[in-house]
Amino acid sequence: MEWFESWFDTPYYHLLYSNRDYTEAENFITKLTADLQLPPQSKIIDLACGKGRHSVFLNKLGYDVLGLDLSRQSIESDKQYENQTLIFQVHDMRNPIDADPMDAVFNLFTSFGYFDNENDDKKVFHSVYHALKPGGYFVLDYLNEAYVRNTLVPETTITRGDIDFKILKKIEGRHIIKDIRFETDGKPFHFFEKVKLHTLEAIHAYASECGFERIKIWGDYQLNEFNKENSPRCINLFKKK
Repeated sequence: MEWFESWFDTPYYHLLYSNRDYTEAENFITKLTADLQLPPQSKIIDLACGKGRHSVFLNKLGYDVLGLDLSRQSIESDKQYENQTLIFQVHDMRNPIDADPMDAVFNLFTSFGYFDNENDDKKVFHSVYHALKPGGYFVLDYLNEAYVRNTLVPETTITRGDIDFKILKKIEGRHIIKDIRFETDGKPFHFFEKVKLHTLEAIHAYASECGFERIKIWGDYQLNEFNKENSPRCINLFKKK
């Protein structure tokens, strides 16, 4: 089992990241859909949807949404929000997507770069490409490799409830590795996250190889212009040719 398969399916993963800013995320998605001029009833895939918060909000904005995630526990939880225009399914993003052609695919908040094999990264782009209508959009919201290298904090402790998560970060080769240790109910736990530090050029190469055209790059969730050294995010907008 790969690290993301075990870690993402635990309640501790969701506890550690329970402070995520929902207002910021909703404002980002509102600005994003307005910029793309996606009309109501457009069909959108939320790829690696997790607990479904973005899928639910997109659906409230009037879109037909398919939320896909590898975590069975997350999808089981998401099922409570389903309706005629909001569906959730377990899916590995490397595999072809069985759905009607989509107007857009969103992969948000660093839900890419988990795979050691470069061919797996390429499979994601191919999967998204074939899921889209001609002219459809692919939004890949990713970390900014240069910014990560410049701002890395090697050691932190984050407290959630009565659990202290001790986190060590380091860069090894092309990856940033987050080592996570904590104790609860007298038992020690150890997980890690390993995300590839894809460069802007590498992401563009994957997209071009599949037949995507890069339209824009934003540098943050306010959709400001991307700056390679200072932008915290690298939000790519691709269009299927």
